[in-house]
Amino acid sequence: MVHSMKISIVGGGYVGLVTGSCFAKLGHDVTIIDVDPVKVQSINNGQPPIYENGLEDLLKQNTGLRLRASTGYDSVAKAEIVFICVGTPPQPDGSANLSYIESASTSIGTGLKINPHYCVVVVKSTVPPGTTEKCVQPAVLRAAQKTEREIGFAMNPEFLREGRAVEDFLHPDRIVIGSNDPRAGKHVADVYRNIQAPVICTGLIAAEMIKYTSNAFLAAKISFSNEIGNICKHLGIDVYEVMKGVGLDQRIGPQFLNAGAGFGGSCFPKDVSALISLAEKIGDDPILLKSVIAINERQPYRMITLLLDKIGTLSGKRIAVLGLAFKDNTDDIRDSRSIPVIQELLDQSAHVAVYDPMAMPNMRRIFPALEYCACAADALREADGCLVMTEWPEFTRLDHEFDGMKKRIIIEGRRILSCKDRDGICW
Repeated sequence: MVHSMKISIVGGGYVGLVTGSCFAKLGHDVTIIDVDPVKVQSINNGQPPIYENGLEDLLKQNTGLRLRASTGYDSVAKAEIVFICVGTPPQPDGSANLSYIESASTSIGTGLKINPHYCVVVVKSTVPPGTTEKCVQPAVLRAAQKTEREIGFAMNPEFLREGRAVEDFLHPDRIVIGSNDPRAGKHVADVYRNIQAPVICTGLIAAEMIKYTSNAFLAAKISFSNEIGNICKHLGIDVYEVMKGVGLDQRIGPQFLNAGAGFGGSCFPKDVSALISLAEKIGDDPILLKSVIAINERQPYRMITLLLDKIGTLSGKRIAVLGLAFKDNTDDIRDSRSIPVIQELLDQSAHVAVYDPMAMPNMRRIFPALEYCACAADALREADGCLVMTEWPEFTRLDHEFDGMKKRIIIEGRRILSCKDRDGICW
């Protein structure tokens, strides 16, 4: 039986909540700290404030036993390990905003003043290389009035796919632990001892760079596939047949080769932009990374171009948009490719009717005046055109629902439909 550790997690958002719930499942004693009292109450009631497959079951099993949430930092005074899981949103220039990291570090240090035990502060947030050593460590030590012999520091990036995060946490491809002190690194490794996966031990800066590099490479694969798909569309070639043949090459692999409307979410756009900003600050010109972003920004507008080719002007036309989340199995709309598509439809005076199984409340905050429908059939009724933006499994079964349209003009940004009369963005 592995020793149960007392863990504090600062940040009850997507990463922090999944991390805390999974550590509780592994038998550790976990306190999640968040400034939002509504979120804290929701967690303590066993109700996740976000949708993630399997998360609600974990909360119900562990809340009140090995898992709790708080708005205060009292738990840090008894913690053996503290994870920083706060956001690093992009600034106007694309660089990472570290204000939440800095604030959390100071608060953690204050809490550690009276902690009699050796404790390791672990950054799990995605941060530019050098952040843990140059920002987190001095802020914590200064506030705690302690030395590196009493507080260790580590970087432990997350590699969680939204919609599959619980599975990814419990069955990861690898666990990356960066530290400049073997004692701190071993302390972090101990908390994962119940998980079977290769453990990569490296320095702090290298661990921070591994996270950025992983996301940038996956984003590059997507943009590359989309560019090839755009070429294939003009040539009448099925890009999915092409990429199936390409992906069987073991040097390349089949993952992230599905051409479509582009990538979104909380990680890829933000992290690639942050890496570009970092490169420019040190005097480099990351041409490839800039192209990855440029292709991704242009890609969803190809949906509009196809639609215009089929129905002409959009003014006064009813257009159904199916799928608002950036991907299936989540309610997250951050950088969803449906957002620029909807904005362009509105700019061209279309009437936009939308449906998504989970993301409509979140999208309503951005576009309150859209027609939000109870089901796909309602959105499609009397529509002049339909754009399918998210790969929800229920959309794969749609067929006769399209008969409610004025004409079956269907354009999909994710290759999921099996009905007739559909057209793909790049196939």
